[in-house]
Amino acid sequence: QVQLVESGGGLVQAGGSLRLSCAASERTFGRYTMGWFRQAPGKEREFVAAISSGGSSTDVADHVKGRFTISRDNAKNTVYLQMTSLKPEDAAVYSCAAASRLWMGPSRDPSDFGSWGQGTQVTVSS
Repeated sequence: QVQLVESGGGLVQAGGSLRLSCAASERTFGRYTMGWFRQAPGKEREFVAAISSGGSSTDVADHVKGRFTISRDNAKNTVYLQMTSLKPEDAAVYSCAAASRLWMGPSRDPSDFGSWGQGTQVTVSS
């Protein structure tokens, strides 16, 4: 399994921005599709964004499209989620995940991801 550690969460006012980072321990990080998911209290976990192993292909959920951007730096074993124009409804625990299989394309299905970080809290004040 890939060890994943998220950072960058916090409290931000509506309309503000945050950049989440997810650092991976695995030397073969560059072979894994990575994803970001979020879960708010009392709600199901939902897909946010995913990026292919090489970074050439991304998928972003409709509800954050145009506001959130996923990227990765394979030299640093890190995937990022840049969040702008944050809304109170974006508040959640954000978790990154690594795909279970190598060389996959982006996926929205949590069952395609076998390694998960602990999550980082994002709070958006109105």
